[in-house]
Amino acid sequence: MKLKSLFTERYLSNVYVALDSVLANKLRSLLTALGIIFGVAAVIAMLAIGNGAQQEILNQIKLVGVNNIVITPIVQQLENKVSEELGSDEKVKFSPGLTLKDVEGLIKLMPGIANISPEILIETYLIKNGTRRSAKLVGVNPAYFELTNFSLLEGVMFSKRQMEYGDPVCIIGNSIKIKFFPTEDPIGKSIKMGGVWLKVIGVLEPRFVSEASISNLGIRDYNMDVYTTIQTVLVRYKNRDLVTEAMIRAANSNENDDGSEKEAKPRKNYHQLDRLVVQVNETGVLMPTAEVLSRYLERRHFGVIDYEITIPELLLKQQQRTKSIFNFVLGAIAGISLLVGGIGIMNIMLASVMERIKEIGLRLSIGARKEDIIMQFLNEAVMISVSGGIIGVVLGIIMAAIVSNVAEIPTIISPFSIILSFGVAATVGLIFGIAPAKKAAEQDPITSLRHE
Repeated sequence: MKLKSLFTERYLSNVYVALDSVLANKLRSLLTALGIIFGVAAVIAMLAIGNGAQQEILNQIKLVGVNNIVITPIVQQLENKVSEELGSDEKVKFSPGLTLKDVEGLIKLMPGIANISPEILIETYLIKNGTRRSAKLVGVNPAYFELTNFSLLEGVMFSKRQMEYGDPVCIIGNSIKIKFFPTEDPIGKSIKMGGVWLKVIGVLEPRFVSEASISNLGIRDYNMDVYTTIQTVLVRYKNRDLVTEAMIRAANSNENDDGSEKEAKPRKNYHQLDRLVVQVNETGVLMPTAEVLSRYLERRHFGVIDYEITIPELLLKQQQRTKSIFNFVLGAIAGISLLVGGIGIMNIMLASVMERIKEIGLRLSIGARKEDIIMQFLNEAVMISVSGGIIGVVLGIIMAAIVSNVAEIPTIISPFSIILSFGVAATVGLIFGIAPAKKAAEQDPITSLRHE
């Protein structure tokens, strides 16, 4: 016990000597620690940006769903025209567009599909207590909410009867509830969407959608949508599948009977569906399934490619890999900063040894051992690096906050990044302090005392 107490006292004495030396040269110690400070700050900021990007991608994957294939319609200009290459009259093949019949065929053709969700989007207006605003009515089935990871905050899901008969019912987004039912329970109340009164049977949980997600994924703010059954939209609003080929050709025709050009009209959307989401059981079959879907739709649409197939999850994972490479590069730069900081500590400590040769000789001559000298200089190096690490952590947190506010990039500072950067800083100080400490301990006491 006495030996242990003596060792502790000796160690603390070396710590106090090292602390006195560091505090006696504050400016030099600060300049020595600059490399560590900026290196640690860079590590903290880099990991915060990386964590924020990772979380954003995970949130985006939740928005689009896992293992989903998204099919969106493309409106073609369907009209009779002359083929310049062949020099003969050739009619453009007519496509019925994306319809519920495509959905029925997919269900029969591909048993490996986990879920399939057709959607119809109608731009309309919402009226409640004299308040009117533009809104989107989305015709869906219950699979839609499962694929997009939506949950009901209150109320119930569409029943089988409501979906079959197209009852005038709806489920509203959370923002709709806040704006139109701020002080009352919306369940059982009615709202007017377009010219139809819909009874509210459910309210969705709030879903945060960032501006980046809206632009990258082409999605919208789901909290402001009103959801009803597909059959309700087709029966009570509009069924584009009932439009005939002749009507489409007439609507899209740009010529008069006498051959003169008429004023160009915007293309009409002849697709019955505005979006079709297909979910497969495993990520590994996403690409093969997308290829089969493409061939199937091409055949059903008579060779007209009036649809686009995308796999959001794969796009997001590619984006994630790109960001991981970027983070790796940032990490390498931060590591180089820490390495340079460590070399700076070693250089300054070596210079300090040469300046304090007389002090080292005096300590050795009055009974200090070589281990004491080593511990003194090692403690100095570690103190400088740890102090730089603390300042670097604070600076890194400030940098992450500035990046988040100014560049509008999400950042997440994790305890792991702080512990890692702080531990690396202490380790760098310890490793690069060994050489100066050994050099100091190897000084000859007599020669050191004579040193001028």
